[in-house]
Amino acid sequence: MKILIVTQWFEPEPTFKGMLFARELVARGHEVEVLTGFPNYPGGKVYPGYRIRPWVRERLDGIDVLRVALYPSHNNSGLHRIFNYVSFALSAAVIGTTLIRKPDVMYVYHPPITVGFAAEVIGFLRRTPFVYDIQDLWPDTVAASGMMSNPAALGLLGSLCKFVYRCASHITVLSPGFKEILAGRGVPLDKIDVIYNWCDETVFKCDYECGARPTSSADKFCILFAGTMGTAQGLQSVLQAAQICLRTAPTVEFVFVGGGVERAKLERMAEEMKLVNVRFMPRQPMHAMGSILAGADVLLVHLKDDPLFRITIPSKTQAYLAAGKPILMGVRGDAADLIISSGAGVTCQPGDPGSIAAAVKELTEAGDIRLAEMGRNGRAFYNRELSVTVGVDRFEQILKASAFGGKHHISSLA
Repeated sequence: MKILIVTQWFEPEPTFKGMLFARELVARGHEVEVLTGFPNYPGGKVYPGYRIRPWVRERLDGIDVLRVALYPSHNNSGLHRIFNYVSFALSAAVIGTTLIRKPDVMYVYHPPITVGFAAEVIGFLRRTPFVYDIQDLWPDTVAASGMMSNPAALGLLGSLCKFVYRCASHITVLSPGFKEILAGRGVPLDKIDVIYNWCDETVFKCDYECGARPTSSADKFCILFAGTMGTAQGLQSVLQAAQICLRTAPTVEFVFVGGGVERAKLERMAEEMKLVNVRFMPRQPMHAMGSILAGADVLLVHLKDDPLFRITIPSKTQAYLAAGKPILMGVRGDAADLIISSGAGVTCQPGDPGSIAAAVKELTEAGDIRLAEMGRNGRAFYNRELSVTVGVDRFEQILKASAFGGKHHISSLA
């Protein structure tokens, strides 16, 4: 097939369905072209070596990339963010339609919803169907983030979402909860498939048993949180759980790796609470993370208890499963169900320090054999259900059915 990937973000930006996905499609014999913007995410500054022009073509790792103009921004201003999204959508619709090679099918990455508008314009003018991959539920996320609160504006955004859903040839989502909500909003069930996300598996091509211990001493039991420390993660509750663990599980050390808007606040809180069992490490390069995850005893996922988070699966979950370590899942809903069904760890109630501390104590008392079994279960589950190979197999079936007509059927947990 000739496949056009339409996404506002692509390498060298940190993005999920980016170069790894494109390379895998090329490896299967497909011709792939990418329509994207000039790299500026997440800082909102154009990357060194690039400058905003109407368009530029480049070839990255054997992939043809067409970059079109946008307004670079990713700050907290809702107006600036709208300019960023709309400018790319207009450029992609006008310039992209003119300059792309005619594809058999488009793969379209959402968010933002404005990319769906661009895909519909391209699809109409170039007579090309598109598969719409929903990674973030709009307008729900927009309202929850505070970027937009006007009911009329949110209603208009919801109408645009429904329009894009109708125009899409097929829709893929990252969790069963997303599928249920979209069906409730009028999208036919047979138009939606659940394809779980994968992780960058190249990070884990190391000896799982020889990780670098991220604790202050070798005899500590390490609970590791890796990733963004923002308001959505609700990590104040984890610090309160660490305070309880000073009494109930004294060998435990909580290690936080990464950055984010809440990190400085969390460090101050840990210092004020005299949490000698909490350690912060700076953000690490991706190539180092496999070793760090492998050096922990348990990997922690935690989000605030919000209805929106109950239907999502945090992206670090896949990386944690691939790392082959037990997982402590502090998220309700689909993410917790996945950990329970895979036998990869234990769950706790998000935002509840007592529940988190009790789960930590359970893990410290589980013993090495049981912990190793959880890790093996997680890695086997990832390889069987969530890997790049499995995910792209499923996307390939859907893209072919959309490009050439006919029906498809994919097997998945949903």
